[in-house]
Amino acid sequence: MANLRTPDRDQALVIVPTYNEREGISEVTRRLFDAAEDQVDLLVVDDGSPDGTAELVKQLAQGPHEINLLERSGKLGLGTAYVAGFKWAMERGYRAVVEMDADLSHDPADVPRLLAALEQADLAIGSRYVEGGSVGNWGALRRALSGAGNLYARAWLGYRVKDSTSGFRAYRTEILAQQNLDDVRSQGYAFQIEMTRRIHRSQGVIVEVPITFIERAHGKSKMSKMIVAEALASVTRWGIKDRFGRKGRP
Repeated sequence: MANLRTPDRDQALVIVPTYNEREGISEVTRRLFDAAEDQVDLLVVDDGSPDGTAELVKQLAQGPHEINLLERSGKLGLGTAYVAGFKWAMERGYRAVVEMDADLSHDPADVPRLLAALEQADLAIGSRYVEGGSVGNWGALRRALSGAGNLYARAWLGYRVKDSTSGFRAYRTEILAQQNLDDVRSQGYAFQIEMTRRIHRSQGVIVEVPITFIERAHGKSKMSKMIVAEALASVTRWGIKDRFGRKGRP
């Protein structure tokens, strides 16, 4: 289990992993603090971006807002970036964390709604697939793959979450402290599904908040066949373990 300092900050920490996101990070930062200035601090976890993302974040940190930078040596993966951010937040006593992409596919204006949902939940997922949610700029094949992946996860893992692959979400730090984060190995979609499964198996309350997802406004999508394959293989393995393995440990 993670070491958790008793939450003593009213602020939540927004965690934004980056790799070559210099083009969009300034706008993400501006829109985030325009929407939630009194509610959040920002942590950028940069995986050695060669385009100078980290240097720009350091400049932004000289402004009026609480902006922090965690620099890593190279591309260590989305899952490990978020885990590092979770631990950073818990060590500093934040009450909640928010996951958000750096490419404006997630609207920073929705962050206050996710945080408000945590008043009644342990995990609030920005969902494309509940009433009021939607996806823009996707073709039929991408929509079908995403929908099928979420249906597959529900069928195997026994929860009712309609969008467990969403990377726009907020957690209470208390529920994260109950997880053995050092055991998390997943990346990409599989990481989001794994964390949803862990919260579900910890009997945490999960809610879905409708959002509109817009495909990357800046940069190139990091979606790949390998990420999809990892998610499918992981869900199958977890489902078999949950049904036929030992109960208790996520």
